[in-house]
Amino acid sequence: MGVLSGHRLGRRFGWLWAAYGTSALGTWLAFGAFPLIAIEVLDAGPAQVAALSSVGAAVGAAVAVPLGPWVEFRRKRPVLITMDLVRCVALLTIPAAYALGALTFLQLLLVAVVVAAADITFRAASGAYVKTLLPAEDLLVANARFESTAWTTTIVGPPLGGAAIGLLGPVATVVADSVSYLLSALGIRATGSNHEPPPGHREAARMKAGDLLDGWRYILADPVLRPLFFNTALFNGLVMAASPLLAVLMLGRFGFAPWQYGLAFAVPAIGGLLGSRLARPLVTRFGQHRVLVAAGALRAVWPVGLAFVGPGTGGLLLVMGVELGLVFCCGVFNPVSATYRLQRTATGRVARALSAWAVTAKASVALLTAAWGVLGGLLGPRMAIGLAGVLLLATPLLLPRRAAAPLSKPEPARSRA
Repeated sequence: MGVLSGHRLGRRFGWLWAAYGTSALGTWLAFGAFPLIAIEVLDAGPAQVAALSSVGAAVGAAVAVPLGPWVEFRRKRPVLITMDLVRCVALLTIPAAYALGALTFLQLLLVAVVVAAADITFRAASGAYVKTLLPAEDLLVANARFESTAWTTTIVGPPLGGAAIGLLGPVATVVADSVSYLLSALGIRATGSNHEPPPGHREAARMKAGDLLDGWRYILADPVLRPLFFNTALFNGLVMAASPLLAVLMLGRFGFAPWQYGLAFAVPAIGGLLGSRLARPLVTRFGQHRVLVAAGALRAVWPVGLAFVGPGTGGLLLVMGVELGLVFCCGVFNPVSATYRLQRTATGRVARALSAWAVTAKASVALLTAAWGVLGGLLGPRMAIGLAGVLLLATPLLLPRRAAAPLSKPEPARSRA
């Protein structure tokens, strides 16, 4: 822990880190708020609730496709502030409509789309911004801090959000989430504007239709980024696809109380916090590529154990144990992987590459979640969860087989094959 906390990254990064922590806490405070509002306020059925997560994420990803190239040729700090404000305003329309008695399911779905598109754009711009803010040797420290903050907010956010909903009503956490984005925008603004290098040439900002695929072209042409890209998309998609089926088993067939279900996933988040703290010491001792491959392989071992969940205390402890191992490995893997990508990607391509990465992640989760919903109906939830776990065992084969050399020279902002 002392290794991370004792490494100074400067005032600007401090403001950015504080902004990230604030918005992450708001997100986890509002975890599950949209489905809850849809069910309790709008009497939505299962199909509508599923559409909020799957259709909203998929359409949001499609909307974000042209934003990656657009972000590449603009200063990233104003883009980050704009995306925070867009999310703030979009979310505020929900409590406003609720107060007026005018809230509809269509509005919830449109807000989900806007927030998903803004999330992807923010991630793409933030990766490029961090790369200009810090030297290459500090990127792992920064990503580990972001990761540890994410897991900390995962632990404290949902319980606080549940209490707020119980005391103040179903839209209380949506208000808190919107305010967190406003505070995040103010934090990013406090980083100052005189340190960011100018973007690419202005004429390059006029996009053509073929430019929309630049991020994917760049990733797929790189022998190191390509396997990591497919590994990440498949792993995240399969893990998330099994989550609704596990909820069906635990909350339905085995009769776990909602607080027990929440506890089963909140406690293992401590493993993610610990893993993110250990990422840099492990890389220092064993090397970046070795840690990436080891953590990436170990995280794939755990999910198959969820197919053996049963009722009672034993079943609850099994889920917590499996999730603890999974989350610990992810806590190590995620900051190392994020650093690996940034170091390997040319400066003039970061926003496009990260946007393509995030769009693919959203789309793969939506597609595989829908597919596993069908499989769950055909095979039963337990068999479908087990199938996802077996397929996950093959994902380490997609990890990079050799260490990546960081790009020593930034690529021009725009190049033609």
